Amino acid sequence: MAKTLYRHFSLFDGTTDHFEPDAFFVVDDETGKIVETGSGVASAADRTVDLGNKFVMPGLINAHTHITSDVSGRLEPLGSPKLTPIIATKIALDNLKDLLKHGVTYIRDVGADFDVDIELSKLEKGGHILSPGICASGRPLAMTGGHFCTISYEVDSPDEARKAARKALKNGADNIKLMATGGVSFGGESPDDVQLTEEEMRVAVLEAHHKGRTANAHAQGTEGIKNAIRAGVDSVEHAFYLDDEAIQMFLEKGTFIVPTLIAVYGISDRGEGQVPDFMLDIARDVKKAHIESISRAAKAGIKLAMGTDAGTPNNDFKNDSAFELQLMVEAGCTPLQTLEAATVNGARLLKIDHEYGSLETEKFADFIVVDENPLHDIKTVQREKRVFKKGKEII
Repeated sequence: MAKTLYRHFSLFDGTTDHFEPDAFFVVDDETGKIVETGSGVASAADRTVDLGNKFVMPGLINAHTHITSDVSGRLEPLGSPKLTPIIATKIALDNLKDLLKHGVTYIRDVGADFDVDIELSKLEKGGHILSPGICASGRPLAMTGGHFCTISYEVDSPDEARKAARKALKNGADNIKLMATGGVSFGGESPDDVQLTEEEMRVAVLEAHHKGRTANAHAQGTEGIKNAIRAGVDSVEHAFYLDDEAIQMFLEKGTFIVPTLIAVYGISDRGEGQVPDFMLDIARDVKKAHIESISRAAKAGIKLAMGTDAGTPNNDFKNDSAFELQLMVEAGCTPLQTLEAATVNGARLLKIDHEYGSLETEKFADFIVVDENPLHDIKTVQREKRVFKKGKEII
């Protein structure tokens, strides 16, 4: 068994509240897993990599992406009737490459054309492509004419929701995505619109959990959020409008929030002249409430996982995962909460924490190397970094 020793760095392994100085770990080159960790004098290995007293943390986990969305504007947008499986796959591969170079070593995709994320997840697991690991959802479930209905299974009763969830699971979905409310990006609806019912979501969640998979809900308005929590979802995405009852429900159920602050910011602060006026108006109207809700959630101790909604307007795959960390801190999350949201909490939400999310023995050596301590300056994650996937540096 050939082994590589990584040494001379300060380590945030995902289980502590600080960076441990003079750390090391040893990686099995064949499996890409860590076989030994510690500080000070390290064991002998076949190869040694000196990380020059930099700061090492687990690779980022982005729990909310849309990898078949073209943010360059050169190809067809997500859900376009002109999009083909080949073009969607090309877009997804480019986006996955950008994510990995940026330091995102695992993603959850929560809505992809043609189930492209499911097929690429299979290829990644088989070692046939170099990309972040992928927790795939395939096509979401939405009410007829509802949010994201262009690529969704359209369902209008518990029976239809149950059948669609079973079909998605049969096709290989790791997660069932549910549209509980309207949103910002589609005309004729608002974030407060209640769409899928509690009963429709509940049966889909039960099907997912029966198979050992997860379920999440796009839920922005207060009533839709509560419906999703009562339905048993593992995470609520966005969560624009939280009241005291909703916060208590999150705490009692242990439901995660994936804030996606960059999704609103990309429209409200970057969208002038690039998106329709109705989108600008809604985004600017909800921005303050969104930030206040995430601040309250963080202070209350609700479990947070980082996600960006990458693929929405002006929200790319190149550096906005790290920018989301900055926005979370600016919204009132502590730097430690933010790093945990992007690492160990993301892994727990995706149910991959037995192998990912922290840098411990028997887990994959997915990590990034940055110049400064992110607990002191979260913006350092946006700057130049080295990225390692299963112990191999991404060049």
